Amino acid sequence: MKTLDKIPTGKIERASKLVKTGVKIGGNYAKYYSKKLVNPDTSKDELNEDNAEDIYNGLKSLKGSALKVAQMLSMEKNLLPNAYVEKFSLSQFSVPPLSAPLVRRTFKKYLGKYPEEVFDSFEQDSINAASIGQVHKATKNGKNLAVKIQYPGVAQSISSDLALVKPIATRMFNLQGKDSVKYFKEVEDKLIEETNYLLEIKQSIEITAACNVIDNLRFPNYYDNLSNEKIITMDWMVGQHLGEFTRTDFPQVLGDKLGQTLWDFYMFQIHGLKKVHADPHPGNFLINNREELIAIDFGCIKEVPDSFYIPYFDLALKENISNDKIFTEKLYALEILMPNDTPEELSFFKGLFHEMLSLFTSPFHEETFDFGNKDFWNRIATLSEQYASDKQLRKMNGNRGSKHFLYMNRTFFGLYNLLHDLRANVSVNSYKNYLD
Repeated sequence: MKTLDKIPTGKIERASKLVKTGVKIGGNYAKYYSKKLVNPDTSKDELNEDNAEDIYNGLKSLKGSALKVAQMLSMEKNLLPNAYVEKFSLSQFSVPPLSAPLVRRTFKKYLGKYPEEVFDSFEQDSINAASIGQVHKATKNGKNLAVKIQYPGVAQSISSDLALVKPIATRMFNLQGKDSVKYFKEVEDKLIEETNYLLEIKQSIEITAACNVIDNLRFPNYYDNLSNEKIITMDWMVGQHLGEFTRTDFPQVLGDKLGQTLWDFYMFQIHGLKKVHADPHPGNFLINNREELIAIDFGCIKEVPDSFYIPYFDLALKENISNDKIFTEKLYALEILMPNDTPEELSFFKGLFHEMLSLFTSPFHEETFDFGNKDFWNRIATLSEQYASDKQLRKMNGNRGSKHFLYMNRTFFGLYNLLHDLRANVSVNSYKNYLD
């Protein structure tokens, strides 16, 4: 893969790159409408593929927040056309790495020494390049290590990147006016946290220590003396990426075992720690040769305050969803319903969320749940299509829900998708065995 000798870091430079991408997209639409004039039955498949390709190619050279947003969207399998999901999912594994000279300069800038002065050996070619940093293999004192180096300029460009992405997101999610500020601020704050590697090390050590009680789950050790705000050094973990594993012909008993471990890991964090690894994409998990799950990245941790946790999980109870008084109270508590809503808005959003929550919380209504159940996913796809084309919804203010929904929903959508890929049948309450 072609390497990068430079990453655009200035606001004007990065905006210029996105403008060029926008011109390409405009050309794609012109080509699509020309074909449609000749053949009215022309589908949008080719348009979606061309747009996805051009958007991804524009973002991958920018790195940072813009590419991170693409990665987040790739997990929303029922929100975007499949062409976008497939192309954006490459941001989890397959983006151009920094060139070897740029890696050496960046390392020296961050740690005051070149890599070969710190480690016994250091592979100049990265093993994995993602949105915020890339990973190199190294050795020291007989240990195999993974060294994650943050891309230059990423932290400084977060605000300007989000300002560029904001118009797209506003249209996509039908957000209106100043009330949408809280959502973008939540994303910005989380991205800033993800660029603070000292915070990531602290969070990683705390969560891995607490979650070590969970069966079939492993974590790397982290090395403070070989890390700082822009570099993290940890154990090199050997295994197959979860995304690669799910594309193999694995026995279902193993899919169930790994799925149970994932489920217990997430439920233990949410209900026991009130904080959660909010980036459950396949690139953050490995499967080792002992058939254990390895979690390797804790940059994005979402704390769950009681003011959100209590009404959120109250609505996971079937009896509360079917009780109109309690259901309405919880929707207000979660800022889904608002005091200034019209009777039409109240009726519409109560109906919408009743249907959505009845479906999405159904795993919590059973002792065991089969995430490979095609009917469950068909119902999700049907519901997504129904509301994506709902003209009434487009007229409504989309600023609905607490800011905490952003990363909690991301966590659950990501987890559900991983469990679906494993076709896992899980015991819903087994995580309680690990709680005090």
